[in-house]
Amino acid sequence: MLAVLHRQAHRLVRGLIPTLWLVLVAGRYLDVTAPGLYGRDFNLYWDSQHLGNVTAMLARAVPPWVLVTGAAAALFTVAAAWLASRLAFRQIASGVQHRGTRLALMTVALLTAGVYVSTARAGADASYFASPVTGAYARQARFVIAMAGPSRVAPALTPSPAMDARFDGLGGADVLLAFVEAYGAITYDNPDFARALAPSRDDLAAAAKATGRDVVSAFVHSPTFGASSWLAHLSLLTGVEVRDQYAYAAVMSSTRDTLSRAFRRQGYRSVAVMPGMRQAWPEGAFYGFDHIHDRRGLAYDGPEFGWWSIPDQFTLARFDALELAPRERRPVFAVFPTSTTHAPFGPVAPYQPDWSKVLTSGAFAAEDVAQAMAATPDLTNLSPSYVNAMGYEFTTFAGYVRTHAADDLMLILVGDHQPVAAVSGPGATYEVPIHIVARPGSVLTRLKSAGFTNGMHPRRPAIGTMSELVPILVTAFSSAQPD
Repeated sequence: MLAVLHRQAHRLVRGLIPTLWLVLVAGRYLDVTAPGLYGRDFNLYWDSQHLGNVTAMLARAVPPWVLVTGAAAALFTVAAAWLASRLAFRQIASGVQHRGTRLALMTVALLTAGVYVSTARAGADASYFASPVTGAYARQARFVIAMAGPSRVAPALTPSPAMDARFDGLGGADVLLAFVEAYGAITYDNPDFARALAPSRDDLAAAAKATGRDVVSAFVHSPTFGASSWLAHLSLLTGVEVRDQYAYAAVMSSTRDTLSRAFRRQGYRSVAVMPGMRQAWPEGAFYGFDHIHDRRGLAYDGPEFGWWSIPDQFTLARFDALELAPRERRPVFAVFPTSTTHAPFGPVAPYQPDWSKVLTSGAFAAEDVAQAMAATPDLTNLSPSYVNAMGYEFTTFAGYVRTHAADDLMLILVGDHQPVAAVSGPGATYEVPIHIVARPGSVLTRLKSAGFTNGMHPRRPAIGTMSELVPILVTAFSSAQPD
């Protein structure tokens, strides 16, 4: 281009071309780095809306000097890249002023482009060429046009499963559906993770057995990877496959049925327990909960462990006090997205074995809090922090099951997605585990006939997508038969 426009070359390289080059470099960075970190594409239209929350999370999760240094380094890198590209293009602009150099540069450029085009069209290996970044920007433009353009494109949605069942197989048991943040199949597929988590998983299985319960498990396919937990929540609570924000917006603007409404129709009190909800949640009205216990309603005033601050053990204890303790009440269906295992996976609160102390001011010893706070995540190697947080989660739920030894309670633990690709590694699947802890009976029998297996170790293949799990659960909960 500079060779053809050689008379305007110096003017073009003063600002326009270096800036355009920097935009292409940024696009290349997003196109390569985002999938490497999160296992999926970065959607500028939707994901940029959450950058403020991500920044605030990092501000609490890492020391301030790290943020300041990182921001300064990022600004310096951008400025240095722009200046370097400007100096480089100035040399080219000077070169194309001479006829011989101009012809040589044009020839090399055309030959290089020709080799790339012919290689790409022949389907040969073109890995020695960088992938064109214009395709990434074209995808981002389509994202924006699809949802915000003059003729918005409504995505095709899968049908809603029937939820008009009696749920009589539950026998009036309370049901706690916990979306375990970032609990993925990698905890089984990675031998080091599986070995480290075996004791806490075994503890949960032992707690179930000691309280007269059984555990059944399976793998399901999550609609998302590494982030965007709300896509998994909506898929499981509606039975509609929600793989992106377009489908999410379409479902949210519809009148689709939800599991929370189905439980309400059967006489249950339906609640959401949302310790990570720091702001208004208008989407909550869609689900049809009787009540939403957000961060403020949980009234946690203890040490703040990372961005999410509220330990999952405290949230469970507060849920018990608010919803399960009253003697005269309806059975409860609760949805609880955990927060302790959310990236960056720390610091993790100490586990308090005496659950009667969890809601008191002396829940944690000062030295235990200091030790927990000192174990800040290593952002260059998140795996140890992830394993530690997951171990805390299993230990907490094991203790919770023991506290309800005499109660009629069903516990459903399902991963919302795999952890970020920095933990899961390249090529990880979208599979997540689901465990159901309940009294022996027809519900567990039906689940096993649908592909669940006994114990805490699910088997492959996965029984389906997260949305396809809904009719399996509805069928298992209903039409009780003699055992």
